[in-house]
Amino acid sequence: MSFRFLEVIRAGAVERVTLNRPDARNAFNEDVIGELTRWALAAGRDADLRVAVLAGAGAAFCAGADLAWMARMAAYSEEENVRDALALADMFAALDGLPMPLVGRVHGAALGGGTGLAAVCDIVVAADDAVFGFTEVRLGLLPAVISPYAIARIGAAAARDLMLTGRRIAAVEAVRLGLVHAVVPVDALDATVQRYVRDLLAGGPGAVRATKRLIRDVNGRRPSDVRELTAHAIAAQRVAPEGQEGLRAFLEKRVPSWLQ
Repeated sequence: MSFRFLEVIRAGAVERVTLNRPDARNAFNEDVIGELTRWALAAGRDADLRVAVLAGAGAAFCAGADLAWMARMAAYSEEENVRDALALADMFAALDGLPMPLVGRVHGAALGGGTGLAAVCDIVVAADDAVFGFTEVRLGLLPAVISPYAIARIGAAAARDLMLTGRRIAAVEAVRLGLVHAVVPVDALDATVQRYVRDLLAGGPGAVRATKRLIRDVNGRRPSDVRELTAHAIAAQRVAPEGQEGLRAFLEKRVPSWLQ
């Protein structure tokens, strides 16, 4: 699969996807949206892919919407704007629905839709120069398409602050809000991302995917409502070949097969 604005590098069970419009600070346009959607849908069907890393080339992770794209949108009818927004919604849904973990490597600007990208990553490692913000209201717009993912990530109270003011926040505040998991100096960014990748690869491939699905299924529901779901989930994994191998390896004090 070839792309114009994405650089995709595969190394074993790990794929690194880099937004590659550095001159535009990796801002979204129709082409970037289409390519990210195509990549995510294909990655979701790849049973051998265990971890994906999302990054940005140049000085920024993703600065939001491309100016030329925004100029075209200003001339669209409402119906055309709906179609355009639905394509963006489909992209975020495809990324959020990836069955394997998605790690965000964030540096520089991650604004508007760039913050939305961080919100759909399972783990976000940010450089200490990273800046986040739902800046749409300052353009007379609103963070509509990314709102389900952002609010699920940071909660309604923080969303009221950031989305209504449009203010920008540093990576350390993003950690406090739960948007980012680790903040490191720029020169330690790749090593830290790689440590997370190694940790993700240490788990059973099926167990990691099933756990990601479990988090989505259980989040926001009462324990009594998911009693059957969680019992069946662990029972199925215990009797699966991977679960059996993991238990035997633990009891026999050896390395499981997926680490050999």
